[in-house]
Amino acid sequence: ILFFPLNIYALSDTAKSTIAMDMDSGRILYQKNADEQRLIASITKIMTAVIAIENGNLDEEVTVGEEVLTMYGSNIYIELGEKMTLKNLLYGLMLRSGNDAAIVIAYHIGGTEEKFVEMMNAKAKEIGMKNTIYRNSHGLDESTKNYSTARDMAILSSYANKLDVYKEISGTKKWTVQTDKKSYVWNNRNKLLYSYEYATGGKTGYTPSAGRTLV
Repeated sequence: ILFFPLNIYALSDTAKSTIAMDMDSGRILYQKNADEQRLIASITKIMTAVIAIENGNLDEEVTVGEEVLTMYGSNIYIELGEKMTLKNLLYGLMLRSGNDAAIVIAYHIGGTEEKFVEMMNAKAKEIGMKNTIYRNSHGLDESTKNYSTARDMAILSSYANKLDVYKEISGTKKWTVQTDKKSYVWNNRNKLLYSYEYATGGKTGYTPSAGRTLV
């Protein structure tokens, strides 16, 4: 799933579903299978970030609970009992695609992941994402699966980029964190930030079932 918030004059498109949308006007510049539902992998985390930014205190210190022990795949490797601010968890979520950060954020904001997922789906409906269903906060799809479309992800990214904190975090190339247990240095996994001068942010994703996804 591809979404570029800029003018495109030529596009070599090998994705199964694609959309290019001007996120200021909403004008569609290009689309292919834009309304086909697909697994979305870690671009799920865009909505996770939106819910956290709109419902949490970014300076609040979050204590990592036992929910973190269930996570696998791409992680920032936070530890049980470790304390980290919500804002720093969001940097770990977006720059390193931390599944552990996602589940900790979900429990902190929603009390349970199920409640947090309800908030995700309510926000999707509110902003006009008509073909999206969230079942988890991270995008792993072996037990629960998140589905969306290229068009819906364009709508979401347009909405998210109106939030200054989201735009700041998703466009950050490098972030350092010190907690009560250890220090972290995170480099953004979105290679477009380094290779394409007009890139301002976004999110990558991958699972074997979803393939590679990109906003």
